[in-house]
Amino acid sequence: MRIKMILPALTEAKSPFWRPIKYSLFPPLGLATLAAFCAPDDEVELQDEHVEVLRTDDCPDVVVIQVYITNAWRAYELADSYRAKGCHVCLGGLHVTSLPLEAGAHADSVFIGPGEDTFPEFLADFRRGAPRRVYTNKERSLATLPPVRRDLIRRERYLVPNSIVVSRGCPHHCDFCYKDAFFEGGKSFYTQQVDAALFEIDRLPGRHLYFLDDHLLGQQRFATALFDGMQGMGRLFQGASTIDAILRGDLIERAAKAGLRSIFVGFETLNPNNLVQSNKRQNLGRDYEAAIRRLHDLGIMMNGSFVFGLDDDDKDVFKRTVDWAVRNGLTTATFHILTPYPGTRLYQQMETEGRILHRDWSRYDTRQVVYKTKGLTADELKRGYDRAYNDFYSWGNVLQASLRHEHLRDQLRHFTYAGGWKKFEPLWNFMIKTRGLNKMLPLLERILSTDKGRRNTGATSPFPAIA
Repeated sequence: MRIKMILPALTEAKSPFWRPIKYSLFPPLGLATLAAFCAPDDEVELQDEHVEVLRTDDCPDVVVIQVYITNAWRAYELADSYRAKGCHVCLGGLHVTSLPLEAGAHADSVFIGPGEDTFPEFLADFRRGAPRRVYTNKERSLATLPPVRRDLIRRERYLVPNSIVVSRGCPHHCDFCYKDAFFEGGKSFYTQQVDAALFEIDRLPGRHLYFLDDHLLGQQRFATALFDGMQGMGRLFQGASTIDAILRGDLIERAAKAGLRSIFVGFETLNPNNLVQSNKRQNLGRDYEAAIRRLHDLGIMMNGSFVFGLDDDDKDVFKRTVDWAVRNGLTTATFHILTPYPGTRLYQQMETEGRILHRDWSRYDTRQVVYKTKGLTADELKRGYDRAYNDFYSWGNVLQASLRHEHLRDQLRHFTYAGGWKKFEPLWNFMIKTRGLNKMLPLLERILSTDKGRRNTGATSPFPAIA
């Protein structure tokens, strides 16, 4: 059987050579994971339109397309084209789970929720000539997950080819979270077996890893065993966590000993009222600055995530947030305009209140205003968002944030990473598009991997906390 798997690109740029670097960061692990369920004699191809020109002159037996909100129209265009040729088209992903009727108009089969149980079921049905229209996830387990088909991934096309996922979902339930809607109807957070996760890590070449899990520290027993098992492997890795997990127990210290060198943290807002409205209760009453000091003491860089446009935000929220981030020495920051994704409680609330402006999903990219605001006009929100990025990554603020570190070595590392990542992004983009990046990675690792500082926590990552 011939199976083609496609991750469509956003509609904002037709050629992969003109897309921003963020679209070349990570390979499509979700599709490579599903490919592992195919039979050994199946001909499986995986194409990521973000990094290559998509071939559409073929006619495979099955076409599997991953759909998220901003690539939905492109995904539907491809699906309609392949269906017209007689291919059996499967659509799955976050957007399909949120709007199955919309997606179903462009597919022969749609997949609701995670596909680890339903995709093997579909393959069996298709082989006997009886595929169903709808497959709905029922079992939440990674116990029998086969090794990811990394042989299908073109590693040289990605900045971080060694990405990995060892869990699914998140134990928390923020109202604006797209992923939370995806995992409704069952366990919202579950992990691989520790031995299986360590085996997958051991398969990856080089030293650097990026855990794409929504909350790497989300299950204490699993994370403790994982980090203990990783000690001595010589790995350097990045991941994501919440404030409460960083402050609780000694898990973050174990992570640092295992090789954690930067972490994505969802601060989201400095306003407690906004936290309550968003149901982000894991941040309520937490000492943000204590968590930052703990990370600094361990030599862990951080990428802070912030959302603008929550109902209690005012005109000063942009400057206030940037000043706070600089004062506390955040390495990088990711800013977002609040976006009500379909399927979330935030979307349902705004739809009830008549605040959804349109359903042009390509504009639901957290950079544009797609709802009726409160406290700020749409123009104020957009201009403040743009200004926050410019102000945070100004050379003056990069320098000020760097000087918040106690030791010169950390100051230099911060300045180099924060400035180098954003100010020279076109150079990084050129190198990855021309395949020049891989030639530099060994040199970068040698230059940046020796930590002779006070903590004796091992090597440092050659990559910034990705924003």
